[in-house]
Amino acid sequence: MRNCEDWTQDTYARAEDAIGYTFRDRALLKACFTHSSYSNFRPGEKNNERLEFLGDAVLQLCVTEHLFEESGADEGTLTARRQSYVSRAALEEAEKRADLLRFLRHSGGEDSLAGKTASNLFEAVVGGIYLDGGYAAARAFLGRFLVETQLGNFKTQLQELLQERGEGIPVYRCTERDGQFFCTVSASEQTGSGRGRSKQAAEQAAAKQLYESLTKGTQG
Repeated sequence: MRNCEDWTQDTYARAEDAIGYTFRDRALLKACFTHSSYSNFRPGEKNNERLEFLGDAVLQLCVTEHLFEESGADEGTLTARRQSYVSRAALEEAEKRADLLRFLRHSGGEDSLAGKTASNLFEAVVGGIYLDGGYAAARAFLGRFLVETQLGNFKTQLQELLQERGEGIPVYRCTERDGQFFCTVSASEQTGSGRGRSKQAAEQAAAKQLYESLTKGTQG
């Protein structure tokens, strides 16, 4: 969404279509997409920080209930799996899947948006849906967009693989361009690359590519 642009009726409709849920309270819908940089200079405008706080709790409960219902795993395994659903990388991917940032109301240009903007926005929408439509509606939204990510494992897996082979530590190089991070990782005379909305996500994507390249033909 363009800097400081207010919503039209068409914007409300397109945002609801992206979310897959129709709000009864459209003021609440707009608050979900209002960054503090926008509300700080507009008395009476509500931002999404409180909704993010609520959405985080709803998200944790929905994921916990889902894992409890679908798996007989022990507590430690369930805790690790829950983290792979609610991590920043997982929420950024969920936001990207729903394509929500295009509706965000903010001021001061892209530089005013912190790196966690995407994951915070996704949590705010969860909170807004919960307030407007209840727990079942929030869980249905998460079911459409939130997918478990294993990205957090690959940097560790790559380093352990190299240690087992008696090789040096991998070397990461990252750059940022247009709000995206691009990363390469080198080891064993091979290179992997990846990108993401955070440096960590880009590094993990690069580590995944290199790990899979180094283990190709040895798994199974």
